[in-house]
Amino acid sequence: MPTVCCIISCNSCVGFEKPSLIQQKTIKQITLGRDLIAQAQSGTGKTATFSIGTLQNILPEICQIQVLVLAPTRELAFQIHHVMSSLSDYLSIRCVACCGGRNNTMQMARELDKGVHVVVGTPGRILELLRQGNIRLNKLRSLVLDEADEMLNRGLHDQLEEIYRRLPSHTNSNNKKSLNCQIVIISATMLKEHLELFQNFTSNPVCVLVPRDELSLSDLQQFYIDVGSEEWKFEALNDLFSSVCVSQTVVFVNTRRKVEWLASQLKREGFTVAAAHGDLDQSQRESVMKQFRSGECRILISSDMWARGIDVQTVGLVVNFDLPMNTSEYLHRIGRSGRFGRTGLAVSFIANAEERKQLLEICNYYQIAIPPAPARLDKMLVINNSVQSSPKIANSPCKSDTSNGQPVKHHQLAKHLKRKKKQHKRKKNLKIAK
Repeated sequence: MPTVCCIISCNSCVGFEKPSLIQQKTIKQITLGRDLIAQAQSGTGKTATFSIGTLQNILPEICQIQVLVLAPTRELAFQIHHVMSSLSDYLSIRCVACCGGRNNTMQMARELDKGVHVVVGTPGRILELLRQGNIRLNKLRSLVLDEADEMLNRGLHDQLEEIYRRLPSHTNSNNKKSLNCQIVIISATMLKEHLELFQNFTSNPVCVLVPRDELSLSDLQQFYIDVGSEEWKFEALNDLFSSVCVSQTVVFVNTRRKVEWLASQLKREGFTVAAAHGDLDQSQRESVMKQFRSGECRILISSDMWARGIDVQTVGLVVNFDLPMNTSEYLHRIGRSGRFGRTGLAVSFIANAEERKQLLEICNYYQIAIPPAPARLDKMLVINNSVQSSPKIANSPCKSDTSNGQPVKHHQLAKHLKRKKKQHKRKKNLKIAK
């Protein structure tokens, strides 16, 4: 069985120095084999939590599946696989990712036949491999559901139920089915109805839950900017980049078309940009994330599909170009910044009465106040320079306003937008006059 010292050594290699609160409360419970339902803020090391705990319980000499991790998206599954592979570097433990869009079923079957200890994948692909007999769970010690609420939101309940029925079990003294493995359920958000369902999956679980009003990421500064009109959002984003200098930025929008449009507009302005949405094939997705992780691209434009699958610790700014359509997604979006206790900034644009209403709903849901952005937003953001780790990252994403060659600071933003609007109206009036 792997020693805690070995795992801690690997843990240091992937950049962690001390355990977060959720890790302190839950890793021991996982290593003891207890069922667990845990909720914690984004960016607090939830993946490392269940990875360290379950890897500790693996018997390397038995080269069969002992840990099965399910995730709602391919991006998150590959990210988990990367973390678990890094942590098991010195442990003689083999990890495999099984997701749609990367390898076909026969290739995955060949990988599994070589013998593996850990399988990470999406419910659909895992269930397919189970039905075909390529995955056998008779030696399973731990089943982990990461971002479990999102799997239910995506309509994966029936798939989870079937996987659950295939888990190794025995009949106890009360003539009831009892599992031979532990169930670990992890999420950043946990609705009451989801919690009740998860308790049916588990046996006498340890519950580590965070009150909703503590879920708003205290290390993250949150503001909104009322741009007045949808057509001025791009101008506001352009000026925001001229005002605040951070290593990397994620900008969220609500549609694939807007992802492509915004990426195109920013590239014209001279920014290095990557675009991510659900219509990309797997090789394109991996290429985008490789560019962003390496620092080759400073700005990532993304749809909500990637709100839970981006773990890049140099992200200092998240922009909600569009507010999320689902209130609970707000937490997952802004959690891309301020990872693992680092300082970060989240700015939301609002342009009309409907978005003002949405912002109020978000504030009420998390019981927080999101103030308007201050006059000197650049002074509010204190980024710890020590986390700007990659020398490949350019010194600054800031650019100059083409109208006068000087950066537009945030305290000038409102006046600048008004001036641009007046110029636009004058040009329009001149055209009409002609």
